[in-house]
Amino acid sequence: MIGFADEATIEVRSGNGGNGCVAFRREKYVPHGGPNGGDGGKGGDIIFTVKRNLRTLANLRHRVCFKAKNGGDGQGWNRYGADGEDCVIPVPPGTTIRDAETGEVIYDFSTAKGDEQFTFLKGGNGGWGNVHFKSSTNQAPRQANPGQRGETRFLKLELSIMADAGLVGFPNAGKSSLLTYFTNARPKIAPYPFTTIIPNLGVLRVDDESDIIIADIPGIIEGASEGLGLGDTFLKHITRTACLIFMIDCSDGNYLTAYETLCNELDKYSDSLLEKPRIVLLNKIDVEGAFDRAVEAAEKIRAAEPDTVVIPVSVHTGRGMKDAQNQIVQLVNRQEQRLVAEEKGTAEFGSGFMEGRGGMDDDDENIQYPGSEQ
Repeated sequence: MIGFADEATIEVRSGNGGNGCVAFRREKYVPHGGPNGGDGGKGGDIIFTVKRNLRTLANLRHRVCFKAKNGGDGQGWNRYGADGEDCVIPVPPGTTIRDAETGEVIYDFSTAKGDEQFTFLKGGNGGWGNVHFKSSTNQAPRQANPGQRGETRFLKLELSIMADAGLVGFPNAGKSSLLTYFTNARPKIAPYPFTTIIPNLGVLRVDDESDIIIADIPGIIEGASEGLGLGDTFLKHITRTACLIFMIDCSDGNYLTAYETLCNELDKYSDSLLEKPRIVLLNKIDVEGAFDRAVEAAEKIRAAEPDTVVIPVSVHTGRGMKDAQNQIVQLVNRQEQRLVAEEKGTAEFGSGFMEGRGGMDDDDENIQYPGSEQ
């Protein structure tokens, strides 16, 4: 995909240790100076670090091999070789490191806090110089150890976008329009399906101290789990969202079955997706006859899921958008409070520290999430 990279396969090599040195002290008026060969330096490590200004793995796409520096060889006069320089590989938050051959998860940066680092491969140790081998019976050793070899591994890096809410819907349901309405993100919008072919991020500004990150992924169609359309290529980007926002196009003929179809596709991809709290927005009620369809679809969804919030909206005219915005904020807040309560080992949670995020003004200033793909 041009402009967005969520997977990369790379080769990493830690540095070799430097060789030990065989040397003897040669100095005027100092007979039998003895061995003085220094040790080799340690090879450089392979280190992954989270950089929050990165949003894709594009920086890794055009570089196949990452190598740390080798350690320097030891020298005479007990001089040790220099340690090899580490190879630091920056990755965006949400990156998962896997073994390219087995698929085993080696490290997951999805819960990284701050500029977290992970040392994956250690460089080889430097070899001993001959000074370490002297003894009463071997006063002139001509032996030194070679440095240890570094390691080589092939890795597959996968990126899952870290967002509070993920947009789910059929192509042309109005997901990108919703992102544009709530945020300053400017994804491509056009009156035909699959306008969005790469994920987009936007920030819904709540107040001066808090905001909500919304992820817009390409539209899902029936059979996406089997590879139809864009398939399930981008569904992984909503697996780590706090909640889901379903967008239903009430001007389309499948308005009554759209929600059920979307849920089935998500369930085929991952059972955990349907366990996330959700809100359903019945869009395009400004179209003639669509409002009555939205009422009919809302009754069907509420009958099957009484706890699910269903709101008829029109992104084009703004009708119902204020209510939708408040409900999304409250949904994200409740989920965040529940997760915090679980981390503390208690199930008690209620109106927490972010309760005030529900009250919002229509003219609140929005900002675009840094690195949003246009």
